[in-house]
Amino acid sequence: MIARKKFIVSVLLVMVGCTTWAQQGLTLDSCRALAMAHNKELLISREKMEAAHHQRKAAFANYLPAIDATGAYIRTQKEISLLSDEQKQALGSIGTQLSGAVQSGVQGLIAQNPGLLQNPQFMQLVQSFSAIDIATPLNQVGNSLVDALRTDTRNLFAGAVTLTQPLYMGGKIRAYNKITKYAEELARQQHHMGMQDVILSTDQAYWQVVSLVHKKRLAEGYLELLRKLESDVDKMIAEGVATKADGLSVKVKVNEAEMTLTKVEDGLSLSRMLLCQLCGLDLTLPVTLADEAEEDLGEPAIAGKHIDMEAVYAVRPEVRGLELASKIYDQKVNVTRSTYLPSLALMGSYMATSPSVLNSFEKKFKGMWNVGVMLSVPLWHWGEGIHKVKAAKAEARIARYQLEDAKEKIELQVSQSAFKVNEAAKKLVMAEKNLEKADENLRYATLGFEEGVIPASNVLEAHTAWLSAQSEKIDAQIDVKLTDLYLKRATGRLLNEE
Repeated sequence: MIARKKFIVSVLLVMVGCTTWAQQGLTLDSCRALAMAHNKELLISREKMEAAHHQRKAAFANYLPAIDATGAYIRTQKEISLLSDEQKQALGSIGTQLSGAVQSGVQGLIAQNPGLLQNPQFMQLVQSFSAIDIATPLNQVGNSLVDALRTDTRNLFAGAVTLTQPLYMGGKIRAYNKITKYAEELARQQHHMGMQDVILSTDQAYWQVVSLVHKKRLAEGYLELLRKLESDVDKMIAEGVATKADGLSVKVKVNEAEMTLTKVEDGLSLSRMLLCQLCGLDLTLPVTLADEAEEDLGEPAIAGKHIDMEAVYAVRPEVRGLELASKIYDQKVNVTRSTYLPSLALMGSYMATSPSVLNSFEKKFKGMWNVGVMLSVPLWHWGEGIHKVKAAKAEARIARYQLEDAKEKIELQVSQSAFKVNEAAKKLVMAEKNLEKADENLRYATLGFEEGVIPASNVLEAHTAWLSAQSEKIDAQIDVKLTDLYLKRATGRLLNEE
């Protein structure tokens, strides 16, 4: 956490301007901060963390009731009719039919009883009834019934608001919430692993530049010594003390030194470009590094003989990621099993339609609410569920085996990194001793050559040995830095440095 805060502060300092840093020198922390701010893979992993966070929030919403609104409009070619055409016609002429039936009844009654024609009261009643128009109002009543029973379903509008509350889903909702929680933490661990990879590649490029800067300085110094030697040999040839063969040998070494310097300069330019690319800087920006001017690159670190592997496992993002993956696969077993378990949900809704049938057929929106419980029970799937659960359990066991294998490889990696740290420290001590001997040898050879008691070939050999010793010391110092970096990466301390 301390390292992350330090990197965030460094990123903010980047905004001040790269020109100042180009003049004063980029530090290792500054390069790390620039690379982490520029790296596209880290930007992608941050977005994956954001996506995993929102997926976890979305999974939690499955515990809560869901409310949905639905609306529909349907246009049909024909309307639904509750009455046949004969029934509609009969109802529309019910008054006429009834009036005709009454008249027929009266005529039949008179035909059976002719004496009724002599009855004034009966004839008065018949005349009074004939004067009343019962056909028209009854026909109107019949037509109104036909109109009332008309559905007019050619234009149908419907709307509903539904509430669904899961009560028991076989443990699926709980498992999904755990999976998304683990997935969010897994995305975070992958982001941390990406940060370590960026730091590792940035440090390698940084120390590569520093190494080549020192080797360039060494090559320049070596070339200067050879040119001085060449000048001395030329003078000695003019005086007859040295031969032309000696002069040619020195000139060959001068040419080789110039070629070596050119190669170092080219390699340095390419290494600076790589570092600039990692840091997101202009490839042509003339950046300098803070450690370029340092003659001594620091004391070698010594790895401890005993490293607590449990503490290493606790901070290595790879181990944490595989542990989370194993837990995710365990929950996938529960998800697979839940598909073949009963599910229970509470449902309630309010639905309205037009035309409505709650008060006969009306072209009005009317509706009603309803509430109920829905139970789904899988009965028989020919063993599909059993096989899918066993397959999910096998995947969970694979994840656990991968975790155990990763721990074994990490233990080996830590042991090898610790060994290389100690080996690099020993090599640096030997390189420093060799350099002391090479300095002394070069001093005696130069002095003997100036006195004329040592030939030029011996001086060239001393120069070559001195150059090799200097180069080995630079390589040993850089190797100390890199092996310490690899050990921190192996033990998970790359992001937890004080």
